Amino acid sequence: MDLGTVIGIVFILALLAGAMSMGVGVGAYIDIPSVLIVIGGSIGALMISFKPEQMKNFTKIFMIAIKPPTDDKAELIKKLVGFATKARKDGILALESEVNEEENEFLKKGLSMAIDGNEPDNIRDLLEIEMEQTYTRHKVNGSIFSQWAALAGAMGMVGTLIGLVAMLLNMADPSAIGPSMAVALLTTMYGAIIGNVVGTPIAIILGIRNDDETLVKQLILTGIMSIQSGDAPRALEAKLLSFLEPKERVSQFN
Repeated sequence: MDLGTVIGIVFILALLAGAMSMGVGVGAYIDIPSVLIVIGGSIGALMISFKPEQMKNFTKIFMIAIKPPTDDKAELIKKLVGFATKARKDGILALESEVNEEENEFLKKGLSMAIDGNEPDNIRDLLEIEMEQTYTRHKVNGSIFSQWAALAGAMGMVGTLIGLVAMLLNMADPSAIGPSMAVALLTTMYGAIIGNVVGTPIAIILGIRNDDETLVKQLILTGIMSIQSGDAPRALEAKLLSFLEPKERVSQFN
């Protein structure tokens, strides 16, 4: 679990709740009409903006921000170097049994194609297409949250206008001014909270997760092409270590 994301969300919400309680109390900031306008309205607009299958994965996409899939690049490099060592010694066909048990589907697909004797250009083209399509799909999924941030802010403004109209129409009744003003102000607040606490930050971290996954796949692709071309394990490792931060580059041949 990404504690930074979890702690950040909880920290912000706790600060907001604390600030509210120090004033007039949290209860004063709860308004059902405002919730219906902002949350209901923005989710409804999202359902118009995206396909049903994309919206169905809303919770799953959110959980990727909280608990992302982990790929240990150092261990992956070690595995690829091991494959290269075995392939150089016994031939690439010797990797078949290990590849069949491989859990990383991208690595399994690429090495299986190499073992089956596919041309290097064909392997690269297929894997690059898969990388591009995965990146695009994840980018669209992440845009759900950036769009939610924008729509929540817009619905907050709609709620503000609704509240102001109600207030102006009831100026002769002082008791109606307060509830109308509450709707006007709280809808804007709800929209700002959704946009700046959940929507935009989650969209940003999902973009980072997408870039990380693409980097891992690029590392795997580079390793597969080197194994197929018969590169020496030491040369392969040197090439793959360039995908790591300088402080993380530790050679197993030292």
